[in-house]
Order: sequence, then C-alpha cells, then structure tokens
Amino acid sequence: MNLKQSVAEIIKQPDYEPMSVSDFQDCLGLNNADSFRDLIKVLVELEQSGLVERTKTDRYQRKGSQTMKNNLVKGTLSQNKKGFAFLRPEDEEMEDIFIPPTKINRAMDGDTVIVEVQPSKGEFKGKVEGEVKTIEKHSVTQVVGTYTEGRHFGFVIPDDKRIMQDIFIPKGQSLGVVEGHKVLVQISKYAQGNDNPEGHISAILGHKNDPGVDILSIIYQHGIEIEFPDEVLKEAEAIPETIEPSEIEGRRDLRDEMTITIDGADAKDLDDAISLKKLPNGNTQLTVSIADVSHYVKEGSALDKEAYDRGTSVYLVDRVIPMIPHRLSNGICSLNPNVDRLTLSCRMEIDQDGNVKNHEIFDSVIESDHRMTYDEVNKIITDKDPELREKYKDVTPMLDLAQDLSNRLKEMRKRRGEIDFDIDEAKVLVNEEGIPVDVQMRDRGEGERLIESFMLAANETVAEHFSKMEVPFIYRVHEQPKSDRLTQFFDFITNFGIMVRGTGEDISPSTLQEIHEKVKGLPEQTVVSTMMLRSMQQARYEDANLGHFGLSADYYTHFTSPIRRYPDLVVHRLIRKYLIDETMDRKELKKWEDKLPEIAEHTSNRERRAIEAERDTDELKKAEFMLQHIGEEYEGIISSVANFGMFVELPNTVEGMVHVSNMTDDYYQFAEGQMAMIGERSGNVFRIGDSVKIKVVNVDVEQRMIDFQIVGMPEPKRRKSEDRPARGTTIQAKSRGKSLSGDKKKGKKKQRKGKNQRSRDKQNNTQHKPYYKSKKVKQKARKKK
Repeated sequence: MNLKQSVAEIIKQPDYEPMSVSDFQDCLGLNNADSFRDLIKVLVELEQSGLVERTKTDRYQRKGSQTMKNNLVKGTLSQNKKGFAFLRPEDEEMEDIFIPPTKINRAMDGDTVIVEVQPSKGEFKGKVEGEVKTIEKHSVTQVVGTYTEGRHFGFVIPDDKRIMQDIFIPKGQSLGVVEGHKVLVQISKYAQGNDNPEGHISAILGHKNDPGVDILSIIYQHGIEIEFPDEVLKEAEAIPETIEPSEIEGRRDLRDEMTITIDGADAKDLDDAISLKKLPNGNTQLTVSIADVSHYVKEGSALDKEAYDRGTSVYLVDRVIPMIPHRLSNGICSLNPNVDRLTLSCRMEIDQDGNVKNHEIFDSVIESDHRMTYDEVNKIITDKDPELREKYKDVTPMLDLAQDLSNRLKEMRKRRGEIDFDIDEAKVLVNEEGIPVDVQMRDRGEGERLIESFMLAANETVAEHFSKMEVPFIYRVHEQPKSDRLTQFFDFITNFGIMVRGTGEDISPSTLQEIHEKVKGLPEQTVVSTMMLRSMQQARYEDANLGHFGLSADYYTHFTSPIRRYPDLVVHRLIRKYLIDETMDRKELKKWEDKLPEIAEHTSNRERRAIEAERDTDELKKAEFMLQHIGEEYEGIISSVANFGMFVELPNTVEGMVHVSNMTDDYYQFAEGQMAMIGERSGNVFRIGDSVKIKVVNVDVEQRMIDFQIVGMPEPKRRKSEDRPARGTTIQAKSRGKSLSGDKKKGKKKQRKGKNQRSRDKQNNTQHKPYYKSKKVKQKARKKK
C-alpha cells in the first residue's frame, strides 16, 4: 500500500477526527524530511480531489463531516460592488452561499452573519442561495467617503462601493466639514430597519479635488497607517547612524570583496548586494548579502510590533509607505555605497548547469563599492556601452560573469518547468500635483533579470537548508492550481487552437510553460498569459513547505527583502537563532511552532491589502490620464468578454470597456464557450485576443471606469448624461434611482430614515443580462430602428 492509500484509509475510518500533518506523521511513523514532503503533497492531492478540506487550524477534515443546523449557516459576508454578496462559511468544507442584493438586509462587507439557506432562483439557479438573518459582529468600523450636506445634517457616500449604505452624520458631528470633502467616518450606530448607519467625522482628508487627496483616500480606505507612533519613532531615533566596532566582532568580514547593489534609479531602501567570482574548478561563487534588519528591529520591540502590524511596505504611484521608519529603511539598514553595513549572507557555489553544489549562510559585514542602477547595468552588459564600461571598469568583469551565471540559472529553471509569465507592467508618471502625465511600460532588461535570478537562488537555498533541518520555519508557497480552474483555462485556449490532453487534476508546471512558449510573440500572448495567471492559486506564506508551483521549486522562502517584508525579517531571526547564536532550545522551538501559522496568515493578508491598494491607485491614475484623451483612437486587444460587453486593453495596459449598448452595428450575444460577442445578423465575432481599434468616449474617474467604442460603428443615441445608464444596471437599481428624486422632495425626515439612498447604478455595476433577451424585444427594436 503506497502513502496516498495509507492516508486515505485513515481518513475513511468511521471514527476519523480531523488530524494535523504532525498527527499523520505520528500515525504513519514518518520521521524524515523526504517523507514529510511526500505527505504534504499527498494531503494536497486529497484536498484537491475533494476527500478532505483543510480547516482554519490546519487540520484535515473529511468532506461532508458537518451539516447545517436548521438551514442556518454562520460565516463572513463578502460584498460585491455589483450589489450581491457571498457568505464564506466558518465550516470550510461548505461551498460559498450566494446572497442576492435584496436579502443582504443591511449587513456590510466583512460582517460575521447568520444566513438562512434557501432555494436559488434566476441567474444563480443551481447555486446555494441564502438570506442574512442575523448580524453577529460588525466588521466595518470606519469609512472613507465624500461628504454631502443637508440643512442640519449630512451624509457620507462611501468610496468603497461594496458598502451600499450612505452614512448619516447628525448635526454637530461633522467637524465643520463642507460639501465635497473627503472624510474619515467612525460608525457609531449601525443600520436598523430603514435607517442608515450613523457616524461622526473623525478626520477631514481634504477636498476631493485637492492634489493628493485621491490617493490619501485610498490609503485610509484600506486601513493603512501612514504615520508611525511616537514610541516607534523614538526607538528609531535611538539607533546610531553608524556601526560600532563591537557590532562587527564575530561576523565574517567581506569588506575587501568587490560588492555592488543594483536597483531602480529612485530606490532608497537598498536591501540586497551581490558579489561573484570564478572558482578554480570552473564553478561560480555567488554571494548574496542582505541587510541585517533583525539586528536593529528587536523581537517584541515597538518597532517590531509596528512592522508586524504593517506586514509590508506599500508602493503607490507617487509615494512609499514603509514598513519601518525611513531613518532605518533609507539609513543604517540600507546598503548604501562606501559605508560599513551589517548583513546576513548566503554564499553559493553554482555549477555550469545552474545547480547549487555547496552553500553557507552566515552573518557578515560588507562595504558596497557601487550603487548601480538597472539602466546602467543594462547598458554595460547588453549594449556594451564603451563609456559606462570604462567608468565601471573595476566591476565590469564581475558583471559579465554575473550575466553568464544569470543565463545558466534561467536555463536551469526553464528545464525544470518554471512558468515565466513576463506580463507587461506599466508605471504611471505624475507631476508634483499628482496629475498623471504619462503611462510608461516598465522595461525589464538583463539587469532586472539578473538580480531576480540571484534572489531566487538565495531564497531557494535558504528554504531547502531549513526544510531539511525539519525545524519550524516560514515558507513562501504556491500550490498547484485547482483542477476546475485549470479545466476552464484549457477550454479557453482551444479558441486559439491550443489543445491540452488530460485534465487539470495533476498538471506539471512544464505543461503550462509549453503553452506559454506556443503563444510567445503572438498577439494573444498577453491575454493567454493573463488568463493562465488567473487560473493559478495565490502565493502566500505558510509554516509548512508546500513547494512553489510557478517556479517549479520544491523549496522556497522570502529571505532577501527584510526592509520591506515582515516574513523576511522573521526568516532572518530564525537563521540567527538556529545557525549563528544557536539559542533554539525546546522551549523556543515550541514558541515558534505556535507563532508561525499566525504570522504566515497575518502577513499574507497584509500583502493582499497592499496589492489591492496599489491596484486601486494605479486604476485611479490611469483613469485620470485617459480623461485627457477622450475622443482619441487607439489599437487594443480584447482582454475579457462578458454578457454586458467586452474589455479592451491598450498597449500601455490601460483597460476600458466597450459596453454592449455601444456595439451599435448589430445585436450582439455573449457566447461564453467561445469567450466572444457574436452579431446576430452579420455574424461578426469579437473574440478575446482579437485586435480592435477603439475610441475613448467616456471616463468616470471616481468609479475608475473607462468607456470605449469600436471605431467604425454608428454613434449610439445618447440620452442626457444624468440618465445615462451605468454598465450592468438592473431594473432594481434603476428603481432605486427613481426613488431618490421622489424622496428628495419629501424632505429631510425621509432622508434620515434611509429612503434617501442615492441611486447606486454606477456603483452597483450589476451583471447585465444579454442586451436583447427575447424575439419580441428584438422585433420592437428593429421596428424602432
């Protein structure tokens, strides 16, 4: 009987209780690193096959082991800005439950609620549907939004479109705010009956049209702290700006070795440095030295607690919100040139095939010889620029060796099956007032790839070292895509003539790599790469080594950026405890064994928060940029198709929507299987990946939405701008809009009770039904025409 069968037999026992990985190890007598890794893979396979589900306490529970009581389910509400919501049940084995807009019953995104499960109807027929019956715990305690005033009261319209209720501000609770101000509201009373939630304004961010207020609003909306507490700043100020001789004692001295940093021109927090040399046996020695942030940010200090809470630095269009104060991140922790800096180093001997043959991990002191930029390195190693090669003649031979090693590492990763998405990224350039002036593609040259290869090598080496030690550690994991998502992707790429044999049950990264290679250089490359990426699971932090699917790596962690990522700081602390100070006794092991799951979950959540804030900011500034280009024409690629229209992505990554109402030369129907819009009379097909010429016809900066029209189609008949339907508007949303005007006439009393709720047509963006739904409607439309 193999391992998978043995585990399955245990789970199928009638008296089986949820077990952890260590429980399975004990039960099966597994006691080495290889068997542990095999066990993890087996459990992942059984999870994907549906035999078990992993609980929040990382135990494996048999699917179907729990049932609903009286059709009532407890969970977390996940609101969608289109109006509907889903319940994420506490019982992780249960499917999400769809909640229609009419059955949310004043609950808000993130609330803990009790839902009654009911038969599903309409568009979501066949799915589990429910109605919110009780709100157990409110999640939203503060809201960022725009203030609109009445005579003796006001309302705040939330920026977060998942919050469907305006916040009522009573007289005397507004801090003197005026119409149009962006504000931060603390909720003091939640919605009951027909009443709106009630709150008081705790901060005025500025007028919505003031420079910088738009991004400031996004920062507050995501709950990201900008300023550091006084206690944290006081600790940072107490840290010396230079290194004392006593701090160097016991460290390996690398100051005489040629060492450089390579970063973007505007980077100020330099946390990695490299050094290379050719060994007599023909192999290459690569030393990656990383800022020893753990030397300054002590465990349990105010600095540490704040860094943990933030989890990561946040990089927005025109600013950086650092994880640790600038005094440290840009000062003593940054590997600035020509000064001593304390580091942790990973030294690797790498052979001609890109394999790490030997390695060492140790604490060190370095002095960077040059602070180089990616642009300079690209000109030196790719363009062979004579002036720059002369300027950096002391380091040029090492850079040539670095390029050779980088190429070998890339080939090694390609052989084992790494998926190199290489999706285009854009950078929005803004002026001093925060107004976008250009959207430029990020050029990823040899300098960027070189540093990426070396950091990957160091991260893998450190992860493998500690995985084989079988000690508590934190890993960066990326699990195999779920089979249903892969199957959908395989169905999708048949539109481009790519067929994949087999199913998505147990796919290797090399299969996806092969697909990526087939479309490389073709017009559909970006679309296929994007859809492939969407089929993947999200990478996260975990206290168990589950491998990294995208890299096709058995071991991976984050070691190389402790200035801006808290998990890297934790990895440095563990390295010191295990290898340098050797202070990891049984009590300490137990402490970290208990702490690491919580750290992994918290930092994964903080990473997602940062990504969402960065995405919102980029979308906002791209919309502002396109506002300056209304009426202009561009070539683009259809990036997505839905029943309400299609999205088109321009070469600069700006994405806009061609709403079905703007497709005026025919009656278009959505063909989901082909991911296409098909004209009923003409047979015209607009398919994902097709190139189209569009005109920018409208931009809604507040909603971050850009409307395109296909060039050559007749102009649609425009109604008054205030009557213009938002994309995806439903009849219900329209009726709310009508009641708004009526309620305004009825006075402030009705407004106070919440019937003043403004039309959410644009905010709801509710999924649109096919544009012409019946023969009768089509006939009427033709007659009108």
